[in-house]
Amino acid sequence: MILLTSFKGKEFYLNPDLIYRIDETPDTVITLVDGKTLVVKDTAFEIREAIIEYRHRIFSGENLFEGNNEGNNEEE
Repeated sequence: MILLTSFKGKEFYLNPDLIYRIDETPDTVITLVDGKTLVVKDTAFEIREAIIEYRHRIFSGENLFEGNNEGNNEEE
């Protein structure tokens, strides 16, 4: 999931698979596949970059939960 900041300043995570489109009007408005809209402080470019990073981490097999290294101390 990607970390976003609501227009009121509260951070939250969003599954990018739920995003239908992103518009800047000038506020950034995310329309979800179910038609709901979210207004966020992040720019469309920042959201795009977060989605690219998220997908890269999924396809590369990286740990998606930063800072959660429990059980990842395997020795060869």
